[in-house]
Amino acid sequence: MKSSQTAKVPASRLSRLSSLGGLASRVAGNVLFEGAKKLSQGQSPKLQELVLTPKNITQVAEKLSQMRGAAMKVGQMLSMDSGELMPKELSELLSKLRSEAKVMPHKQLIEILQRNWGADWLTPFAHFELRPFAAASIGQVHQATLADGKKLAVKIQYPGIRDSIDSDIDNVASLLRLSGLVPQNVQFDNLLNEAKKQLHSEADYQIELAMLNRYRALLNDDTDFTIPAPIANLCTSDILVMDYIDGTSIESVANEQQTIRDSVASQLLRLFFRELFEFGLMQTDPNFANFQYQSDKQKIVLLDFGATRKIPAHLSEQYLLLMCAAKDNDRAAMASAAEKIGFFRAAIDEQQKSLILDIFYQACEPLRAEQAYDFGASDLAQRIKAAGMAISSNADKWHTPPADAIFIHRKLAGMYLLASRLDAKIDVNAIFNVMRNKACPAETATEQAL
Repeated sequence: MKSSQTAKVPASRLSRLSSLGGLASRVAGNVLFEGAKKLSQGQSPKLQELVLTPKNITQVAEKLSQMRGAAMKVGQMLSMDSGELMPKELSELLSKLRSEAKVMPHKQLIEILQRNWGADWLTPFAHFELRPFAAASIGQVHQATLADGKKLAVKIQYPGIRDSIDSDIDNVASLLRLSGLVPQNVQFDNLLNEAKKQLHSEADYQIELAMLNRYRALLNDDTDFTIPAPIANLCTSDILVMDYIDGTSIESVANEQQTIRDSVASQLLRLFFRELFEFGLMQTDPNFANFQYQSDKQKIVLLDFGATRKIPAHLSEQYLLLMCAAKDNDRAAMASAAEKIGFFRAAIDEQQKSLILDIFYQACEPLRAEQAYDFGASDLAQRIKAAGMAISSNADKWHTPPADAIFIHRKLAGMYLLASRLDAKIDVNAIFNVMRNKACPAETATEQAL
């Protein structure tokens, strides 16, 4: 973990609201000061120019980092999901929130440990490292060693997070809107409402424990992946304890030879298809920190199952039909599947509908490649982003798709981005066909007979 400052996490609703209120006051004060200065110089600045000063943007990012929890998560989601729709300066600063957070002071940390494990919380351990090796929006992770020498990773949730999710998201969203930091045409209400539901689930480590065990069972026979084993008797709603697994960042695979880069990216994309079409369950957070690599064992380490979502069977079926249709360039079948997923409303015009189908078609470009698709040489991500921005500019003709679809797209985009970072070449068509054959064995047998 990068060197981080220590800051107490505001735990009560009042203290968290006060933090945001103080931030709003500082932003407003800065706007008045900058406005008066520019007026005295004979300039007529726009409100957004006064809000988007480096000082204001830095203070917003700093406060979200200090508060952690849902407040910080809003910044992460705006940065990851809105992309170029955000002002460049804000997007760059908020993007830091994906991997950086202030850590709790030792006193606050020990209070949490005592509340969950009692006054003698240290008894089972030969050593407990008070400084975390990772910190994020919901909690921070510490290394510990049991009396028998077993190394553990201990994930500890920040205090007050669970009770402040709804108010945090509402307050931060209001702050960003009122301050002008979010353009008026960016519609993220549905996403934020879904974020509340998702964060309530993520903030209960007993739910994550269940998802961790579920994935261990689903991938038990898959030799390409390894998943930490939980220490159930030490787990609570606020603390998740599991094996400590040594590994390097998944991005470090970029330094490996081509065959390894291709293999790692291929296995992660294969996992995505299995989640969507076979498991009916998907870990939807593509943050690269959730994946590591063990070069000596050539295994991918999967971490953090808090953002796991169930994928409804009907949605999985329609995505299979959508991808098959995009692979075959069958626009009518694409439109039918997309409508059943929930992308079109009755009033949508044909031009807008065609633009949306164009994005789906582009996103499935790797499926149509007759040989390994070169993600490193492709500008696919930029083309999809440009097309998405064109649609977003006509917000009155577009509506937010179903929440499940948003998270599925986010995961696929993350896998594409990682493949690009690794300069990987993947036979996506072959991987997809294996999944397609498993999902529709009767249809495959018929095609082979013909």
